[in-house]
Amino acid sequence: MAKVFFTDMSVNSSMNMFQKFQRLLEQLELGNILSKGTLVAVKVHFGEYGNLAFVKPQYLRILVDHIKKFEAKPFLTDANTLYKGQRSNAVDHIWNAILNGFTPEVVGAPVIIADGLRGADQIEVEINGNYVKKAKIGSAIALADVLISVAHFKGHMSSGFGGTIKNVGMGSASRAGKLEQHSETKPKVNVENCVACKMCQRFCPTGAITVQKYAVINYDICIGCGECVAMCSYGAMEPRWDSSNEVLCKKMVEYTKAVLKDKKAVFIAFLMDISPDCDCWNANKQPVAPNIGIAASYDPVALEQACIDLVIKTVGKDPFKEIHPKAPWEVQIEYAEQIGLGSRQYELVKVACDLR
Repeated sequence: MAKVFFTDMSVNSSMNMFQKFQRLLEQLELGNILSKGTLVAVKVHFGEYGNLAFVKPQYLRILVDHIKKFEAKPFLTDANTLYKGQRSNAVDHIWNAILNGFTPEVVGAPVIIADGLRGADQIEVEINGNYVKKAKIGSAIALADVLISVAHFKGHMSSGFGGTIKNVGMGSASRAGKLEQHSETKPKVNVENCVACKMCQRFCPTGAITVQKYAVINYDICIGCGECVAMCSYGAMEPRWDSSNEVLCKKMVEYTKAVLKDKKAVFIAFLMDISPDCDCWNANKQPVAPNIGIAASYDPVALEQACIDLVIKTVGKDPFKEIHPKAPWEVQIEYAEQIGLGSRQYELVKVACDLR
């Protein structure tokens, strides 16, 4: 049975949440997966600017300093977004991270955008899943020796809740990988946004795009790889958001399997500022649950199950079912267990802290 380490929000003048987080990290015994020179991808969501619910950078500094005790080399990372926002290319993404406090001075490590400048820097990982054959993973994450996922547990309109699986599976995918998860069909052209720069034509691997006054896709040749979506800076190449919630969740799980293939990893979840929607929104609504604490495990499935159990126990009901009734969160956990990512059975280990 997997162990899920947990520390609650109880604090006093002799023990604050930063110190309690440090205690939790000590319980994880990261020396088992870290060593001198290890390149450590700390996968985190930097939060869309205007959203204030993301995991605060001060916690990341504590984690980074702890990683450095083992002479490992941590970097903070996330992959570019599929939608057009403040994090769809590396320039905007890094600036967004800086504005939200994720600077080297604060967190003690550099920020590296996993899939590069335009979201096309990727490595294909073969898994031959039921939905995904080769997952497109941001190169910086795929090439790292160790992955430490730092997830903010909250609601999500498509998956019910977003936790570790979404942070790893969706968050580590390149822009084309995100397109594969969200869409069953090929991209379309928003003519009003097209400036005829020809970047999509230049990088299309099959020559399916021609540009005169605006881009035109030959769907007989298009393979739906998403390269044009990644290369377009103007939002002219648009995904079709047509995957069902269930299929999206299962693709997300298979992408998680691809990210973790042949990689050492540990998973941390912050049950604080539990907003009803994802941190990709440029604002956050009132929390649907009080602050609960921090949990961590080497088993991502056990951690997800423990987090939702803690929320339901604390609130007395399932708030995500009420907010997103058409997005059953059970799908991602059940499918993750089914394909061997972990077990829903766990032991909750409360981290001892001296509160006097």
